[in-house]
Amino acid sequence: MELKISTNFADVQRQIERLQKSVADSALRSAVNKTMAQGQTQMVRAIASEFEIKQSEVRARLSIRRAREGYFGGLLTVDLFAFQNKRGRGFNLIRFVEKRVTLAEAKRRRKAGTLNQLGFRIKKGGGVKRIPGAFIGNKGRTVFMREGKERLPIKAVTTIDVPQMFNTKRINSKVVKYVKDKFPEVLAREVDYYVKRFGS
Repeated sequence: MELKISTNFADVQRQIERLQKSVADSALRSAVNKTMAQGQTQMVRAIASEFEIKQSEVRARLSIRRAREGYFGGLLTVDLFAFQNKRGRGFNLIRFVEKRVTLAEAKRRRKAGTLNQLGFRIKKGGGVKRIPGAFIGNKGRTVFMREGKERLPIKAVTTIDVPQMFNTKRINSKVVKYVKDKFPEVLAREVDYYVKRFGS
């Protein structure tokens, strides 16, 4: 649930050797922070393009631990991470409940005896999954299931949250590659800015 990008000061020394150390630190720190901010945007877009979730919902669950002044052993690190909701649980399935079906699909489900079963679509372009016995309660806000044959007790039905979406290998590796490819470009731009602003 965490994406960590580190850059070694020695590896980029040639690009910033024109700068005084304090100015060089500022340029490098600014570059890694701006690169990861762009990585965060890419992560939001990647998750929202694959899962049935809005970009605003994804963005609310992502955070950046920015690189700060100074570095230890020539190493600057900035982290992008996803966190669960305050209750520490995944999304309730009401978030992904199927809202409408075609007439043809309704006829097919009627024949199959599944017309009254709730359907859920978590991934865009993915199939609809149905859970026998699931029902909507709490004034339309929650999907529940009974824990036994009796009417009570019941339990809320949850599924993956943004941290699990974040950790999907395909999405994570795509964003890591973007950040690593983007960093040299951002660093060059920041070095140029600080050279012009503060001089050599």
